[in-house]
Amino acid sequence: MGRTVGPVLHWVQDVAAVTLLKARRTLFQAAILLCSLVLLLWVSIFLYGSFYYSYMPTVSFSTPVHFYYASDCDTSESGLCSFPTANISFMKNERDQVMAYGQPYRVSLELEMPESPVNEQLGMFMVRMSSYTKGGKTVSSVGRSTMLHYRSSLLQTLSTFLLSPFLLTGISEQKQLIEVELYSDYKTNAYQPTVGAVIQIHSKRVQIYSAQLRIHAYFTGIRYVLYNFPLTSAVIGVATNFAFLSVIVLFSYLQFLWGGIWPPDQVRVRVMIGDNTRIQQRREEARKRMEKENSQKELNAPAVIGSTTEASDFSGNEMILSFNVAALHLKQYFILVKVGISKKNCTPTF
Repeated sequence: MGRTVGPVLHWVQDVAAVTLLKARRTLFQAAILLCSLVLLLWVSIFLYGSFYYSYMPTVSFSTPVHFYYASDCDTSESGLCSFPTANISFMKNERDQVMAYGQPYRVSLELEMPESPVNEQLGMFMVRMSSYTKGGKTVSSVGRSTMLHYRSSLLQTLSTFLLSPFLLTGISEQKQLIEVELYSDYKTNAYQPTVGAVIQIHSKRVQIYSAQLRIHAYFTGIRYVLYNFPLTSAVIGVATNFAFLSVIVLFSYLQFLWGGIWPPDQVRVRVMIGDNTRIQQRREEARKRMEKENSQKELNAPAVIGSTTEASDFSGNEMILSFNVAALHLKQYFILVKVGISKKNCTPTF
């Protein structure tokens, strides 16, 4: 009984050891695969984020408008000494431009005006905006007219009566927010980028609580999809980057592990063997051609019979034949030397 239990116990130990080794190897491979997938996913997200940050311009930009005017005139007049003017910068952090080149923007000015008798009697007035470059050159100028919305005296009385608790507590005010659209499709030029604008109200009697300049981008094409469908665009972009990087990593792994799908050494050996075979064939053809030429010249050689003239003719012919044979041997030597050099350069490497 003990003799039977001993081999079985050894077999169980061997099986357990092999199983544990396979499990450790599988776990190690799974860990490497998981780390690789996480790294590829992180790189894909980083690439998409970099593309989105560099490709998408500023969606909206808002800045307060502070008007200034001259005050060195006659104070007896009820109006201002000059038109209210404001200088606005289109630079973020004094170095980054708000507007991207070629991107259409909607530019509007919001005026918070009280419903005072002066503003109601003012009627229509002009708002002018002039855009300038870094050198101070005006590249665009536009003017728009606006006014307070009309409200009858009865409507004002009713609204004042109904909103009196809010008016008394300061929660609400008798004011209107006037929006003036200055540009509906403004595009900055890459050669002369817009860095700021001058806003001027052509009225010396206008009364304003505050003003705000708003710039909003209207996207088309890929930017429209990226802005209106951010989640879908992010999923598609990250998945595309992940698939592309996975293919690159897979081919790199195959090249490192198996020497690629088409190993270059085998291709090189086949090419070299084919070249050697062709060289041997050419060499054999050249040798046969030279032997044939030599045999024909020996058959065509004249016999030495006759007088002295015939002997001299024969000597001359023999000399010419000797020169021809020497030239033929010299030609054969050059051909053999050339073939030997080609063979030396095309020796296959294994």
